[in-house]
Amino acid sequence: MRDRVYYVYILASRIGGTLYIGVTSDLIRRVYEHKEKLRDGFTHDYEVSRLVYFEQFAEIGAAIQREKRMKKWNRAWKIRLIEANNPNWDDLYPSLASS
Repeated sequence: MRDRVYYVYILASRIGGTLYIGVTSDLIRRVYEHKEKLRDGFTHDYEVSRLVYFEQFAEIGAAIQREKRMKKWNRAWKIRLIEANNPNWDDLYPSLASS
């Protein structure tokens, strides 16, 4: 049986643009929903759909705790985290979805 994996992810509207932090157990499906604007809300309204960062967790509690902490961070810390791992703010979704 495959172990469940949970993700904390950051979406951006563009390089240096609006940011959104979320948590999910199916990163590919969830980012697809953001990209296709399948649900109303913040990411739909502000056109936030570029996957610029994500982390994996084995436990949902740890993922939720990390998401809540990151949401409290100031913007500079979030940008620093993104740029340390993805300096060009590339959309990580295409390579993730094709693997």
